[in-house]
Amino acid sequence: MGQSPTPDSESSCKSIYVASAEGDTGKSAIALGLLALLTATSGRVGVFRPISAAAADGERDRILELLMEYSSADLAYEECLGVTYDEVHADPDAAVAEIVARFHAVEAQCDAVLILGSDYTDIGNPSELSFNARVAANLSAPVVLALRAVDQTPASLRAHAELLIGEIAAAHASTAVLIANRCDPAQLKHYAAELSTTGVPSWALPEDPILVAPTMGELQESLGADLYSGDPELLDREALRVMVGGMTVEHILERITDSTVVITPADRSDVLLSLVNANVAHGFPRLTGIILNGGLRPHPMIDSLVKGLRSTLPIIACEQGTYETARTAAHTRGRVSRLSARKIEAAITLLERHIDAAELMKPLDVPLAEVVTPQMFEYKLIARARADQRHIVLPEGNDDRILRAAGLLMRRGVARLTVLGDPAMVAARAAELGIDVDGIDIINPLDSDLVDEFADLYHQLRKHKGIDAEAARDIVRDVSYFGTMMVHTGRADGMVSGAAHTTAHTIRPSFEIIKTKPGVSTVSSVFFMCLADQVLAFGDCAVVPDPSDEQLADIAISSSETAAAFGIDPRVAMLSYSTGRSGSGADVDKVRVATGLVRERRPDLLVEGPIQYDAAVEPSVAATKMPDSPVAGKATVLIFPDLNTGNNTYKAVQRSAGAVAIGPVLQGLNKPINDLSRGALVSDIVNTVAITAIQAQKIEVQSTAKGDAI
Repeated sequence: MGQSPTPDSESSCKSIYVASAEGDTGKSAIALGLLALLTATSGRVGVFRPISAAAADGERDRILELLMEYSSADLAYEECLGVTYDEVHADPDAAVAEIVARFHAVEAQCDAVLILGSDYTDIGNPSELSFNARVAANLSAPVVLALRAVDQTPASLRAHAELLIGEIAAAHASTAVLIANRCDPAQLKHYAAELSTTGVPSWALPEDPILVAPTMGELQESLGADLYSGDPELLDREALRVMVGGMTVEHILERITDSTVVITPADRSDVLLSLVNANVAHGFPRLTGIILNGGLRPHPMIDSLVKGLRSTLPIIACEQGTYETARTAAHTRGRVSRLSARKIEAAITLLERHIDAAELMKPLDVPLAEVVTPQMFEYKLIARARADQRHIVLPEGNDDRILRAAGLLMRRGVARLTVLGDPAMVAARAAELGIDVDGIDIINPLDSDLVDEFADLYHQLRKHKGIDAEAARDIVRDVSYFGTMMVHTGRADGMVSGAAHTTAHTIRPSFEIIKTKPGVSTVSSVFFMCLADQVLAFGDCAVVPDPSDEQLADIAISSSETAAAFGIDPRVAMLSYSTGRSGSGADVDKVRVATGLVRERRPDLLVEGPIQYDAAVEPSVAATKMPDSPVAGKATVLIFPDLNTGNNTYKAVQRSAGAVAIGPVLQGLNKPINDLSRGALVSDIVNTVAITAIQAQKIEVQSTAKGDAI
C-alpha cells in the first residue's frame, strides 16, 4: 500500500495518536484530558486531525476547535486538518500521503503533537480502526486506544482489547496505552486489573454522566424548539435525566431529581406552575428545564403568571407530540465543544484524578520540555496546591464567576473553600448554574455566630483609631473584613476577592488586620507574565503608585522571594530609562540607590540596576550594554520604578505579546490575601486561589521551621 517515509529519527518532536474502534468511547474527552497533561509537561504541544467529517461539508470541526483552545503551539486551524472522509474513500493511498505531508508541517513547529483519530461517522465500517492504525504507523505515532466499557464485563473488555491490539499491530502500528472509559465506578479496579494482563500499560476511567448528558440548549436544537421563558445563559446546563410528566403533580414532584428535564404538554397548567415554583422552593431539587410539547402555548392567564414570576428556569416549547419529544430527547447525546465549560472541566479532572501524568508519559516516550509555557505554569500551580490543600475564603458568593470557580476548584481538589453570602441564595444560584456546592462552607456575615468574636477583636485592634464596639460590629459584617478576620483567626489560610469589589476594598482590611511580615514595610504585588516559553515576574504593577528607594528595594526583595516560591530562579532587574551609568537624574538615582539597598540587604541575590527593559531580557542587547552582568539578558524578575510604568508595561506585554498575566499576587503580608481584577475570568480566579494556597503552604513551612529553631 506504499507507506510514506517516517519522519527524521533525529526529530525531537514526539506524537501520540488517540484512536478507538467504535463510537461513544468518550475519545474526545480522553484526548482533551491527555492534551492538558501534555501541555503541562511538554512545551509547545500542537494538535492534528488527520480525517475530518466536518471539513467535507464546509463546516468547522468542533472537536479540533476545542483541542486547539487547549494546545500551546501557535498554529492556524487549517494547518491542523488532514483530509476528508470523501478523500479517504476516493483514494486511500493519496489520502495517507496528504496526511503525512500536512502532519510534518505541524510537527516541525511543535515539541509534541496530539493526533485525534476519526469519529466513526461511517456506521458499521470495520476497517476504520485499521486505517487509523495505518496513519499512525506512517506518522510514527504510538496509539492510545480508547475503549468503551459500557455493557462490557472486565473480562469481555480485555478480550476485545486484545483483538484490537492485534488489528493495530497488523497495520504496523503499536498500541502504547489502553484507556477504558465509561466504566462502572464500582468495577474500576477490576477493569484495570483485567486490562493489565494484556501487557499494555492501561488505566480505567469511571463513567461521568456530565460528559454524555445533553445540555438544555442541545435538546432545544434537536427538537427545533423555541425558548419560551427563562435565562438563556442556563441553556448550557446538562440534563442528567429526562422524564415525561404525565401523572398528577404530586407524583411528578416525588420523582424529580437535580438536573432533571420534565416533558409536559403546555395545557397542563398545574404541572407547569408547580414545577416553576418547586424549582425555587427550599428543599426541592433544581431542574435543568421544562419542555412544553404538542405545539401548544400556555393559556394567556398562565402565561402572564409564569412570566410574572420571573423564573430563570429555561422552558422551551416544541411542536412534537409526547412520544416523539421523549424519543428525540433520549437519543440526543451531549457533545464536548469549546463552549462546554462543565464537560471540559469534567474531562480534564477525570484524567487528573485517575491517571498519573509521569507514568502515562513513559510508554508514550514524550520528552519533558526545558521551556515553561503558560499551560505548564498553570498546571504546576494546580498540582502544588492540590498536594497540600489549604482553606481559602471567597467573599463574593453573589458573583457567578466565583461560584463557577468554586465548583471547579472543588472538583479538582485544589483547596478547601468557604464562600460568603446568604446560604439559601448562594445554593439556589449554584444549583441553577449546575454547580455542586457540597463540601463548600457557605457563611452569611450578616448573621454569623462569628460576628461577636470578630467585632471584639477588631475593636481591640483599631480602638486607637477611634473605632468603638458598635462600629466594629458593623465593619466586620462587610464581606472583605469578615473574610480577612477569618484569615486572621486561622479559620482560613488565605482570601481571594476583588471580582466585584475595588482593590482598595479588598486589601484595606489586610493593612489594618493582617499587617506586614517582620522586616517588610511595603505591601506590593507581582504579576506572573507567562510568555510562550518562559515565565517572568513583574513588580509592582498594582499597589504602590510612586515608591521611594526604600520601598523599591522592599518590592525587589519581596518579588524575588515570590518568584522563588513559584519555581522561578530570581535574577532581578531594577528597571529605568537608563542602563548602568549612562544616565542621570532623580528617577535614575532612585533606582540606583534602591539597587544598592537590595545588594546590602540581600547579598546572595543576583540584581542589576539601573537597566533598561531590552537590556534586561534580550541577550544581544545585554552583550552590548552590560556584557559582564550575570542578570542582563536573562532577568526573570523585573522591577518597575513606579506604578504608571509597571501597570502599562504589563498590559502592553499581555495584549501585544499574547502573554497570560496571572495576578496581581500581593506580597509582604503576614498571611496571603489576593486581589482579583473586576474583569477576572473563571480561570483567573482558579489560578489566584491556587497561588494563595501555595503562599499559605510556604508560610506554614516558615512558621514550622521558626518554631523548630526556637
